[in-house]
Amino acid sequence: MTDDIRNRIRTIIAEQAMLEPDQVTDEATPADLGIDSLGLVESIFALEEEFDISIPFNANEPEKSEFDISNMGTIIAAVERLVAEKGA
Repeated sequence: MTDDIRNRIRTIIAEQAMLEPDQVTDEATPADLGIDSLGLVESIFALEEEFDISIPFNANEPEKSEFDISNMGTIIAAVERLVAEKGA
């Protein structure tokens, strides 16, 4: 299930960045992928819709957010955690 979630997240992020999913590495930051702040917000909305979760992200103050957006690995881990919590 975790690989499926990771692949779905990578696909969503890749679509936003107009890249192939295999180009979305754990180390890549949104900026590395060419995702600006608006694109990041759109990606978060897409992730929320895909997984039926609520991501605690404040676009106006991302540094104060409970959702770590520093790189794709942290985004994937946070979404996996939210999906697991939803299923519990």
